[in-house]
Amino acid sequence: MSKAHVLIVDDEELNLEILLEYFEGESGFTLETAGDGEDAWELLQDESKSFDLILLDRMMPRLDGIGLLRRMTGTPRLAVIPVILQTAAGSAAQIREGMEAGAYYYLTKPYRRDALLAIAHSALTDASARKNLYQQLNEHISALQFLDQADFVIRTVDEATRLAAFIAQACPKPQATVMGLSELLVNSVEHGNLGVTYAEKSQLKLNDGWREEIDRRIALPENSSKKVVLNFRREGATVVLRITDEGQGFPWQDYLDINPERACDPNGRGIALARMLSFTTMHYEGCGNVAVATLVPDGASV
Repeated sequence: MSKAHVLIVDDEELNLEILLEYFEGESGFTLETAGDGEDAWELLQDESKSFDLILLDRMMPRLDGIGLLRRMTGTPRLAVIPVILQTAAGSAAQIREGMEAGAYYYLTKPYRRDALLAIAHSALTDASARKNLYQQLNEHISALQFLDQADFVIRTVDEATRLAAFIAQACPKPQATVMGLSELLVNSVEHGNLGVTYAEKSQLKLNDGWREEIDRRIALPENSSKKVVLNFRREGATVVLRITDEGQGFPWQDYLDINPERACDPNGRGIALARMLSFTTMHYEGCGNVAVATLVPDGASV
């Protein structure tokens, strides 16, 4: 496998040295540094360079982290690069501002080496999954716009991502929808039907054992008949997606918004991001085993 090309952006020379030291011994990375946002922007403008991950300081002279993120989102080639925003700012509003600008991963200073590496690996894995989803999305036919109502049944994580790519084509803003829908479907499989807790997933992500554990649980006899049902319904211009699993539910109210205490975990941001970026509205029903999302095209009435 090729190494991940990482751009580290920080105006403090000592911080750059520490971060370079943190990556020592990690064979899967090649590193490049920039002293502030303007220097980083110059590197990113060079189309001969291809970065897989950016570790970005928030507070810098000339051009800060948020400013660089906003420039990147206006360039399709750069907007897809996962960005870890490192900052001393830890309020919910500040984290939300960073995520809206495009930083879906956070590290709050000071942080440990293992936390940095866990987030870096998680960001690269998620980016690979997003790329695969977009490729699948482009393979499906536009005739799905004529789909009016249907039920779909899945059991596995792979089926969840394939179904998300398929159904997103029948929805407004397919590229935004596919990520949120994939998140809800995968959550229904792993947390709902298979009973993987938040703490368990965090540890599995840190140990790179998540997929192995998911496959093990799916193979258990008690899970062999469990399914997730996606109901698709079109109501005029509005699409309603209803996802039901067979789990015991969860305290969903705690996950609808960005929680600063969980911002640096390798998991736990998906539901909030889906609600914020993928759907017009989103909520859970009952004990939390039913997720309901709506999508309304721009300019249409809700």
